[in-house]
Amino acid sequence: MGYLLQQLANAVPLAALYAALAFGYSLAFGVTKRADITYGAMFAFAGQILLLFTDFAYNKLWLVLPAALAIGIGLSFVYSLLTGFWIGRSIMRPLVRRSANTVIVAALGVTILLMETARLASQTRELWLPPLLNTTVVLWSDASFKVTLTLMQLVNTGLMIALIAAGALILRYTRLGRIWRAVTDDPLAAELCGTSSGRVFLIAYVAAIFFATCCGILTTFYYGTMDFGAGLLFGLKVLMISAAGGYSDPLKSAGGAAGVGFAETLWTAYGSFLWRDFAVFSLLVFLLVMSRRERAIP
Repeated sequence: MGYLLQQLANAVPLAALYAALAFGYSLAFGVTKRADITYGAMFAFAGQILLLFTDFAYNKLWLVLPAALAIGIGLSFVYSLLTGFWIGRSIMRPLVRRSANTVIVAALGVTILLMETARLASQTRELWLPPLLNTTVVLWSDASFKVTLTLMQLVNTGLMIALIAAGALILRYTRLGRIWRAVTDDPLAAELCGTSSGRVFLIAYVAAIFFATCCGILTTFYYGTMDFGAGLLFGLKVLMISAAGGYSDPLKSAGGAAGVGFAETLWTAYGSFLWRDFAVFSLLVFLLVMSRRERAIP
């Protein structure tokens, strides 16, 4: 019983991460209607920029660690959001009305560009942060077993849930949310009603990059590093996990992705680790195929 509770506890931070990533991806997908692996690349890019500037501030400017981390966080947001704005305005918005293959090829090129930029900037060095908030918190215990998480896991989970809740409230109760839903339903009709679908596209795309940046920073804090190849890996993974709850509703997409996080953790605990990714991705492909809707052409 204790082992099962520990695995469920371990699944919560991963589920929160997947949910936050899926929520942000759904915001961008609502206006692009195209598969875009750039989102996962921006997740990794944010973590790599955090490491790069934290290392520079700590080892070159001789700042204390909190100040170095603050500089890394600030510049990670600046670089990531400006890069996301550039990608959305100069690459994705001009291509969304063209074929889906054009967007996929462009997204792959941007992903490679981001990964190589981060690698060259850090001179192919793998940078690491010191352990942060690694104090163990006991959630449940009996005479022989304790269910624990670290303080960093609890903080990350709380922040990601708060991020999803804030995004859901904005979409549901604000004018911006209503306009986003209108543009995702029918961009031309929204234009005829006086809404600039191009402006809404950029706002939604940058909002999605904001989610990816927050998740990238928090994940780097937890693991201590961000691999150069993580951009392509997470680009494909986020694309798949977001499909579990459907792309049409960010909150449903987040819920489905959270379920994938629990399934992945439980498979690791009770199944073969070597077959975990195969089993999870097979399930996601099955769900994606079964939920696909073809539109009849008269």
